[in-house]
Amino acid sequence: HLIFFDKMISFLTLICVKVLKVSQKQHSGKEYRKNVALILERKSGKILICQRSDCENSWQFPQGGVDEGEESVEALHREVREEIGLSAKFYEIIEEREGYRYDFDKRHGKWKHYLGQEQTYFRCRFSGKSKDIDLGSNKPEFTNYCWIYPEEFNLEWVADFKRQVYLEVFRDFFDLEII
Repeated sequence: HLIFFDKMISFLTLICVKVLKVSQKQHSGKEYRKNVALILERKSGKILICQRSDCENSWQFPQGGVDEGEESVEALHREVREEIGLSAKFYEIIEEREGYRYDFDKRHGKWKHYLGQEQTYFRCRFSGKSKDIDLGSNKPEFTNYCWIYPEEFNLEWVADFKRQVYLEVFRDFFDLEII
């Protein structure tokens, strides 16, 4: 009976491990995508916000995914260059905070592959001129940009599924409660 009992435990353990692996595979297909975001700040305290090309009334910070094998800072430099045409020589990282996370809206194109994004925000001091910013890439993500003081930011400018992160970012970086 002892041999039968040992075999039964081994069998049940094997079944549990297989069920666990299947469950992990089903969930692992939808994880949070690593992402970086830029808060570009002038000496005056004004920050850069950009108007999305796919949504006329939507403004946000430049952001983008971290490629496999890429460090967050490398991703920041690449995304900033791709999205706003700005070379890293025109800004310096002065603060970095990670752990911001939002879930994608089910209408979002990336929702099929990811639950949402987990972001690292970089606050950077801008040392260039406005002419150093170039939104004119092949498929521009943004159509316009402007400089505002953080307290001027309106939460309604951001997609609703990102709003909680923006509340946290403005609180953490600027000690502001935006509305």
